[in-house]
Amino acid sequence: MKKIGLTGGSGAGKGEVCRIFLSCYGIESIDTDKISREVTRKGSACLAELTQYFSNNILDENQELDRKKLAGIVFADKSKLEILNNITHFYILEECGDRIENMEAAGKTAVIIDAPLLFESKFNKKCDVIISVIAETGLRLERVMNRDNLTLEQAVRRIENQKDNDFFTRNSTFVIYNNGTIKEIERQVGDIYTNLLKYDLI
Repeated sequence: MKKIGLTGGSGAGKGEVCRIFLSCYGIESIDTDKISREVTRKGSACLAELTQYFSNNILDENQELDRKKLAGIVFADKSKLEILNNITHFYILEECGDRIENMEAAGKTAVIIDAPLLFESKFNKKCDVIISVIAETGLRLERVMNRDNLTLEQAVRRIENQKDNDFFTRNSTFVIYNNGTIKEIERQVGDIYTNLLKYDLI
C-alpha cells in the first residue's frame, strides 16, 4: 500500500487538498489532527500522561482537554511543545498504523496521511511520497484566525513555532501552492496525480 504524506503549516489548506484527492481520484486520507483529538479524549492514557506533565490546569470543568489552555502553554515555550509532541505522537502513530492496516486489508492501494507534524513525528520515513501545501504567511494567518477564533498574536505565535515554507519545499516530492483559487489547487492536484500514476507511486 502506497503511503502519501501530506503536510504543511497551519492555514496552508491541507484539508482542501485531501477533499480534492478523494472527490476527484478516490484516494482517502487519514487526518492526524482528528486522531489527536480522539487519543486525548477524557479517560485516555494519552491525556493521563499530559496531565501528569502539564498538571490538571490543562483540563476544563468537565475534565476534558482544554486545547486553548494547552496551546497557550506550549506555543510560548518550545521545550514544552517538544514534550507535548513526544507524548502525543506515540499514540497518534499507533492509531494511524492500525487504520492503514485496516484500509490495506479492505483492498485500498493508496492512502494520504494528513499530518501537520509529519517530519517531527518521523512518519515521513514511512511514506513513499511527500506532498507539502504552502501559502503566503498573511493568508495563513487570516485562515487560522477565522478557523480557530484566534487573535493575531496567538496565530503568529502558532505559525512561528512551525517549519517554514522553504523547509517544506526542500523536503517534499511535490509542493502545492495555495495562494489562489480552488481551481488552481485542483489543477496542481491533477498534475501530481498524473505523476503518481506515471511513476507507479499509487
